[in-house]
Amino acid sequence: MDKLKMRTAGTEGPAVLLLHGLGATGAVWDGLMLQPGYRWLAPDLPGHGASPHLAHYSFGGLAAAVAEVLPERGPLLVIGHSLGGVVGLALASGWFGLRVDGLLAVGVKVDWSETDLAKAADMAAKPPRVFQGREDAERAFLKIAGLTGLAEADPDGIVETEGGWRLALDPRAFAVGAPDMPGLLGAARCPVALAAGEHDPMSRPEQLRALSDASVELPGLGHNAHVEDPAVLLAFLGQFVL
Repeated sequence: MDKLKMRTAGTEGPAVLLLHGLGATGAVWDGLMLQPGYRWLAPDLPGHGASPHLAHYSFGGLAAAVAEVLPERGPLLVIGHSLGGVVGLALASGWFGLRVDGLLAVGVKVDWSETDLAKAADMAAKPPRVFQGREDAERAFLKIAGLTGLAEADPDGIVETEGGWRLALDPRAFAVGAPDMPGLLGAARCPVALAAGEHDPMSRPEQLRALSDASVELPGLGHNAHVEDPAVLLAFLGQFVL
């Protein structure tokens, strides 16, 4: 496949791979990438932003695509949000040839009902909606990424098309389904920390604690904690020794 779009920042310190959630782009990490002391790598996942689409979406397929374009095999630290946290867990297994020394997964949805899965499958089957105005498409991008009121729309998140504008997001990415969190946590070859915002409706701290003792509640924050308060994540990087 064509290479993923990759944002980079920093020239010294440990390499940190940043993996965004479903519907977003690597731009959600802009606030964190301003912090010194690390070499930041933030791709747009396949089917998102300026990166190419896949014929089929799975956690393993997304992880393989990310591993393929990384300029180094490790050691790496990984911070993943929501979908990106699951992709990070797949990479932490070592199955894709990377050495991951620590993973922070933020806001991963671990409790999936049949209704949740049916809704995701329905969204995956719908063709992209075309909006007459760019502003309408930008608002739709922010809504689907959960970023309304938190960030400006990434220009790479929308594309001009016949009749107007649509999201760059490939709707078929919704078909990834529910992750096997116990299996992925068991396969990880590095320390893993799970975190969720106090007000995150999708990822409850008590659900994460049931999976791992290394789970933390982020006071006052919601689902997109990494956008609301990027610096809060820096404390977690310090616990992973390269």
